[in-house]
Amino acid sequence: KAAHIVFVVTWFAGLFYIVRLFVYLAETAERPEEERRILEPQLQLMAKRLWMGIAWPSAVVTLVLGGWLLSFYSPSVPTWLWIKLGLVGLLFAYHLACHGLYRRFARGETPATPMQMRIWNEVATLLLVAIVFLVVLKGTLEVLTGVLGLVAIALLLSGGIAIYRRVRLRSGRG
Repeated sequence: KAAHIVFVVTWFAGLFYIVRLFVYLAETAERPEEERRILEPQLQLMAKRLWMGIAWPSAVVTLVLGGWLLSFYSPSVPTWLWIKLGLVGLLFAYHLACHGLYRRFARGETPATPMQMRIWNEVATLLLVAIVFLVVLKGTLEVLTGVLGLVAIALLLSGGIAIYRRVRLRSGRG
């Protein structure tokens, strides 16, 4: 169980940081050619090492260990765990979507704006909060409270993104 938690943490670290690198790559596309020539190869190298050396291995080990832990619940799996598995499925779909973005950035494409990438980064945050609350609280009433908390966090993140955008626009950094 401890190893599963460690790899969950490293998987999320990889997911959080890869999208941050996507933000930087999208910003680099808006820079003058001379800056782009310097920044892009370094950011691409960082993304490759992070994605292939940390994020993918962590995701695979997390899923393998999670499957092994699931075997201890046999034959009856609690409802909260089914919900968690659904959220983990969404997290893996997010991971695969990030892989698609990674491949597009690696080809030199810019599939999204820096702001879109900042918003995309919050998807992992929402999934993390939802999964942790679910695992810790487990009960139905607590899950309902957790969902309400998740909605509140989503609203706070949206507000934070909007404020950040206004600050950037005022400072002339778009």
